[in-house]
Amino acid sequence: MMRIGLFLLTNLGVLALASLTLNLLGVDQILNESGTGLNLTSLLIFCAVFGFSGAFISLFLSKFMAKRTTGVQLITNPRTADERWLMETVKDLSQKAGIGMPEVGIFPANQANAFATGWNKNNALVAVSAGLLQRFDREEARAVMAHEIGHVANGDMVTLTLIQGVVNTFVMFLARIIGHTVDKVVFKTERGVGIGYYIVTIVAEIILGFLATMIVMAFSRYREYRADAAGATLASREGMIRALQRLQAESQAGAPSPMPKSMQAFGISSGFQQSLGKLFASHPPLEQRINTLRQGL
Repeated sequence: MMRIGLFLLTNLGVLALASLTLNLLGVDQILNESGTGLNLTSLLIFCAVFGFSGAFISLFLSKFMAKRTTGVQLITNPRTADERWLMETVKDLSQKAGIGMPEVGIFPANQANAFATGWNKNNALVAVSAGLLQRFDREEARAVMAHEIGHVANGDMVTLTLIQGVVNTFVMFLARIIGHTVDKVVFKTERGVGIGYYIVTIVAEIILGFLATMIVMAFSRYREYRADAAGATLASREGMIRALQRLQAESQAGAPSPMPKSMQAFGISSGFQQSLGKLFASHPPLEQRINTLRQGL
């Protein structure tokens, strides 16, 4: 579950920088037509440009950031039996899925996990933890790799980028409308914008961004079911179920995540979620995923 966390972190950073730049350049004041009302069309265009920019910059940096954050060692010339098997498996699965051969790597972690990322389905990265290769049997490991290949073939990162771009746009847009309204009604600013506008806009962006994350995470959970189905199709249903059961056992045993929180949304498993955290979870509960596969959905 590493990919989405890093994607969101990078996106939020770009969005925050864009918002600060808008303020420093006085764009917010320019967008006031007469000092009393916002030019909503111009505001929406500005927000869309910066909102989608943050999402697409995150997308294009995703593979680079994944390598740097997880310490992935790319396999160029396989030296061990595991590396040879992994390269051959990814090549076979990629051909079945109809995508280009991705870069393949192993990251140093004892916990079982894997991820795929990249801006283009023909220029992706698929990586697996050393612990997964050591403890999973070949059928289970193949199913995990098929799951990740499924993410790439389904174009999940591009779809996520578009959703994030729309969310960014409306977070910035609505935050400025709220800030403008409060500044005029509560702080009684007659012309231009006052300090109240900037304070309220920043607070509104934080709150709306928090709520908007639930939308992005809902899509993330949905895509996991699709990737599980791809794993069952490209590899085997039984292998996919057994792999998820093994991940479930490790999760319940309290195995720590091998990946930083900013990257955990990219892996095959995100661990155990409780209460309100479920709304912000990038993955559905493993039990639900297993039951869905058993039902053949």
